[in-house]
Amino acid sequence: MGGVSSSRNDSNKSDLSPSSSIPGNSQNHNPSTTSSNVPLPSSGFSVATETPEASDQSKKPTDANGDEGQEVEEEEEGECGFCVYMKGGGCKDAFVAWEDCVKEAEDSNEDIVEKCHEVTRSLTKCMEAHADYYEPILQAEKAAKEEAVNELKEKAAKKIRIKCG
Repeated sequence: MGGVSSSRNDSNKSDLSPSSSIPGNSQNHNPSTTSSNVPLPSSGFSVATETPEASDQSKKPTDANGDEGQEVEEEEEGECGFCVYMKGGGCKDAFVAWEDCVKEAEDSNEDIVEKCHEVTRSLTKCMEAHADYYEPILQAEKAAKEEAVNELKEKAAKKIRIKCG
């Protein structure tokens, strides 16, 4: 068979490299404007996921050499960039277990945090053990936690000023 050539535009390159600030997301996350949010593994915070309309599903998976049509990994059509990234590291099995738990909880209208507490803890420990790969996600979680703490402090300060003022 002849070689498959592929021309890729730099703007189409995957943003799933560990140096990306938030893999799978090309714009800043704003929970009030996203249509689909996925809670991050160790917290109640979320990362926006791509909608099928936002991703180009006509593209075929490419291998490390950029050859189209090579099956790189079993991948669901239209899978979000965040999920692809999470499955690309050493915590694929832990992430799939977490994903399954979240889906189960959603399908049965259960509290995700309560139902998936243990599997979330396992995924978080795995990510910390593989921090070289998952650092962008861990950093995003840390920043989100810090922001939430600051917001709570501001709200508490306002309540104190209102009561005392």
